[in-house]
Amino acid sequence: MNQDLLAALVPALPLAGAIILASLRRKLSANAAGGLATALIVGAFAASVLLFLGFDAAQGGRTVKLLDWVRLAGMDIPLALRIDALSLTMMFIVTGVGALIHLYSIGYMHADERAATFFAQLNLFTFAMLLLVMGSNFLVTFIGWEGVGLCSYLLIGFWYRTPEYNYAARKAFVMNRIGDVGMVLAMVLLFQRFGTLEYDAIMDRASGVNDPLMVAATLFLFLGATGKSAQIPLFTWLPDAMAGPTPVSALIHAATMVTAGIFLTVRSSALFELAPFTQDIILWVGTATALLAASIGLFQNDIKKVLAYSTVSQLGYMFVALGLGSYSAAMFHVTTHAFFKALLFLGAGSVIHALGGEQDIRRMGGLKAPVRTTYITFLIGTIAIAGLPLMSGFFSKDLIMAFAFQRSPVLFALLLAGALMTAFYMFRLLFLVFHGSYRGKAHPHESPLTMTVPLMVLSVLSVAGGLLNLPHLFGGHEAMKHFLETAAEGIRYESLELSAMTEIVLMALTTVLVGVVIYIAHGRFAVKATLEGDEAAMPFLKRLVARRWRVDELYRALFERPFGWLSTNLHAIAENRVVAPLVRGVGDAALRVGETVRGLQTGNAGFHLLAMLCGLILLLTFTLMGG
Repeated sequence: MNQDLLAALVPALPLAGAIILASLRRKLSANAAGGLATALIVGAFAASVLLFLGFDAAQGGRTVKLLDWVRLAGMDIPLALRIDALSLTMMFIVTGVGALIHLYSIGYMHADERAATFFAQLNLFTFAMLLLVMGSNFLVTFIGWEGVGLCSYLLIGFWYRTPEYNYAARKAFVMNRIGDVGMVLAMVLLFQRFGTLEYDAIMDRASGVNDPLMVAATLFLFLGATGKSAQIPLFTWLPDAMAGPTPVSALIHAATMVTAGIFLTVRSSALFELAPFTQDIILWVGTATALLAASIGLFQNDIKKVLAYSTVSQLGYMFVALGLGSYSAAMFHVTTHAFFKALLFLGAGSVIHALGGEQDIRRMGGLKAPVRTTYITFLIGTIAIAGLPLMSGFFSKDLIMAFAFQRSPVLFALLLAGALMTAFYMFRLLFLVFHGSYRGKAHPHESPLTMTVPLMVLSVLSVAGGLLNLPHLFGGHEAMKHFLETAAEGIRYESLELSAMTEIVLMALTTVLVGVVIYIAHGRFAVKATLEGDEAAMPFLKRLVARRWRVDELYRALFERPFGWLSTNLHAIAENRVVAPLVRGVGDAALRVGETVRGLQTGNAGFHLLAMLCGLILLLTFTLMGG
């Protein structure tokens, strides 16, 4: 099949699904809507596979021009798709993991009366995400960027009858818009300098280390990335986004949307290599985010909130890799994280489904036998994210930490602390949910095959995902790195110069310490099932962390309440007492003038002739006086 047609089909299939499902949402059953939506995403995945099979990395990427889009005042921006190693990698994640999540959703949403609308929004989100990763220029990417933001708002607030869910959707929308300002400003600066927004042209012409414009443009790009990828200070929306159905959490907030910032940075790596100052900012913001989110995860009791803060923390590790200039390590962790975090979110959804909607882990326990398939797959995901040897997370996270050690042992120690916290809160979650005795009131039951089959597939990927970029130390050839370096110039500058012995020692140290942490967690939560008491009775520091470092309260005090107060008073004073009376006064005056003038329209021909004569006399008088 023609490669250009295949490229166009990848985003076109989910877009067609969104249109069809939205049009027929009142007529289609949940199973029919889910089956159609899933089939179209599978079709997009198949088209991506065919594109990959026909792709020659040695020749670099190719651009598929769909149509001329913007031609205005020297601006020539086509609607075009970029097919290269980076976009293909993201296409596999979006369509592959997305297809499994769509299949899972058939079982999860089967009883929802608005299931067809849900699947239409999932398909629309997938289309927008594909447009984001396949765009050949910043503007096409930005259209997809805004599209996933809109779909995220719709899906987070899908159960809109609950007020706090609507609040969470608005919060996500507003925080993403703050980041989007940075994206727009970056595009303005880049177009001003290069006269184009095409990635290839900009990356080829970019030059000048620490050029003020490059520093400003990359800082603005990073601001956009912090919004989508939930980094400090724009990270608080993602945990609240757990208000949406669990498949939404898996698709948007684990495998796709939150990786958009990492994708954008890797796509623009040639620019970031010219801005070491920006790279340092990225490095330390990522480190702070990884540690802050991991610490919050230690005391969360909502099963989805634990995974949400875990996502924020793992995204921090990816940004650390970007700040270190290790773009392939960031993309490797994006890929493995998509596997095991989607697995964990879907596993959490299976638990919630088994318990009739219960999400508090303090009311769970002893589920290992009733939901055995879910338990085994969740265990695999937990081991993978903890980074135990030979699992996918082991290879990707340890690669980031090796680059960190090369930069600074202090940085390595900080990331190691984050990794140990990750292992602790994840095994705390595993033990409290599946081990011990059952503490709830529902009657647990295993989920249907539509939900468990995706868990099994993701389990295999979570185990074998490390083979994608297996290091030389384990007999591999770093295949993913060599594949991606044909698309991202920054990857060509990567260099890990640690000796094999140093790498082995670092891996052994990390593994031993993670093992100790798991042993401690087992004693506290599997053997004794230690449950946290009332937050008010906790020591100050522990209570502060459990309350998410009071960041939300800080933002409410600094931004939400002042703007709310300003809005209320502007409405009460400026609008009700000034603008509204002024508008009404102008309208009343116009009516009075109209009434007065209308009285002059008598219909008497003699009166009109006299008025015309008076007008002529006045006109001649003014003309003569002017002369």
